[in-house]
Amino acid sequence: MKKINLLLFTTLSFFAACKKDSTTSSNNTTNVKVTDTLKGTITADRTLDPNKNYFLKGQVYVKNNATLTIPAGITVYAEKNDQAQAKSVLVITKGAKIYVNGTNDRPVVFTSAAPLKAAGDWGAIILLGNAPTNTGVGNVAGLAVSADTQYGGSIAADNSGSISYLRIEYAGGINPPAEDEWAVDKASGLLLASVGSGTTVNHVMVTHSNDDAFQFVGGTVNATYLIAYNNGDDDFDFDLGYQGNLQYLISYRTVASSQALRANGFESYNDEVPTTNVPLTRPVVSNMTIIGPQGMETVKTNLNQGVYMRKGTRLAIRNSIIAEYPQGGFMVCPRTRPAILNNDNAEFRSNLVQSDSTSRTFSFDKDYGVFADPELTIFETNAINKNSVIVASADLKLKNIFPTTGAPDFSPVGGSPALNGADFTGVDFSKSFFAITTYRGAVGNVNWASESNWAKWQ
Repeated sequence: MKKINLLLFTTLSFFAACKKDSTTSSNNTTNVKVTDTLKGTITADRTLDPNKNYFLKGQVYVKNNATLTIPAGITVYAEKNDQAQAKSVLVITKGAKIYVNGTNDRPVVFTSAAPLKAAGDWGAIILLGNAPTNTGVGNVAGLAVSADTQYGGSIAADNSGSISYLRIEYAGGINPPAEDEWAVDKASGLLLASVGSGTTVNHVMVTHSNDDAFQFVGGTVNATYLIAYNNGDDDFDFDLGYQGNLQYLISYRTVASSQALRANGFESYNDEVPTTNVPLTRPVVSNMTIIGPQGMETVKTNLNQGVYMRKGTRLAIRNSIIAEYPQGGFMVCPRTRPAILNNDNAEFRSNLVQSDSTSRTFSFDKDYGVFADPELTIFETNAINKNSVIVASADLKLKNIFPTTGAPDFSPVGGSPALNGADFTGVDFSKSFFAITTYRGAVGNVNWASESNWAKWQ
């Protein structure tokens, strides 16, 4: 009883004291920390105190070329506001930098300050850079138009800092339900807009976002070891000329949400027109695992495709696993089908692909309907593209895709088709960014996504 009373006292002290901008709370360890407040603007270099946690109050902007450094082990509790325009966000403006220096044992965590946390309690972490887009300079969708929400430039190698071992929870509150899917989404989860290749991003997990998990809007930033878990809309979303490299990505859902019109594991989109301005959106991705909820849909939900290539985009995806999405594994539209069939700077190769509907494993989005695409299926399974249609997700022979409790384990076991078949030939995948693997999917013999202080599967 004494332990219960102490926990109740600590929790009540935290939320009562938030009103006075200081409090005590627990971080990723068992220690009790004082909690300080982040609010307004940060215009000079600032390093947060590793002996404190922080309360993110409303919209906080790092500007004036300042650098914000967040040491390992800090938890930032974002204020919950009900109105979308008042949702808490952390914005790293053009020219400013952020350094998130988490570790696997002592990650940096951004979560809701609400006693009962829920998806959409707060907004997003937003990095704005000077790298190119294909529409020039823009402003973050969902925030007021100002110099502080502007992104875009001409510096491909722009540097917005470094993010390592970060977990983002219960964000995505700026986005309305059934958001217009013909426009660039409002900021959600981790937004990287015009972020350049001088920026480092690795080991980031986004969980229970009400909308997208990771958004790449223009820019050239590369990233590794990204996890999206039970988010409301697209887990990986690409827009406005993003051109970067990504390796070791996990998109995992155990349930559908009612937030989006069509939620995808991975959506590559160019723009609303779509424009033919360069650069065309073109993510280059290897070793990705996308898994939807277990079993056949009996009642239609908002879940759509494992990978959706739409609106004039290009992409290159290899050595990946896609399974358990109800409408298909890989879908094209009238604007992208010719590009993929004609190898027009676009490819989808050496992947293992499964869908609830085997006939729609490779599908075509036409006239607002999803149709099986036999021609695309033949093309994608030919001797050059070497994709394999998997009838049931169990045939992937991954260690434990759908555990009854605890974390999933996507490691391939004996006899798994994922143990081999990876292909890193060609200009895109032989570049030094990519680590060469023999296996396909995000996880090999070493399960980097296992339950830890950083990777929380709850």
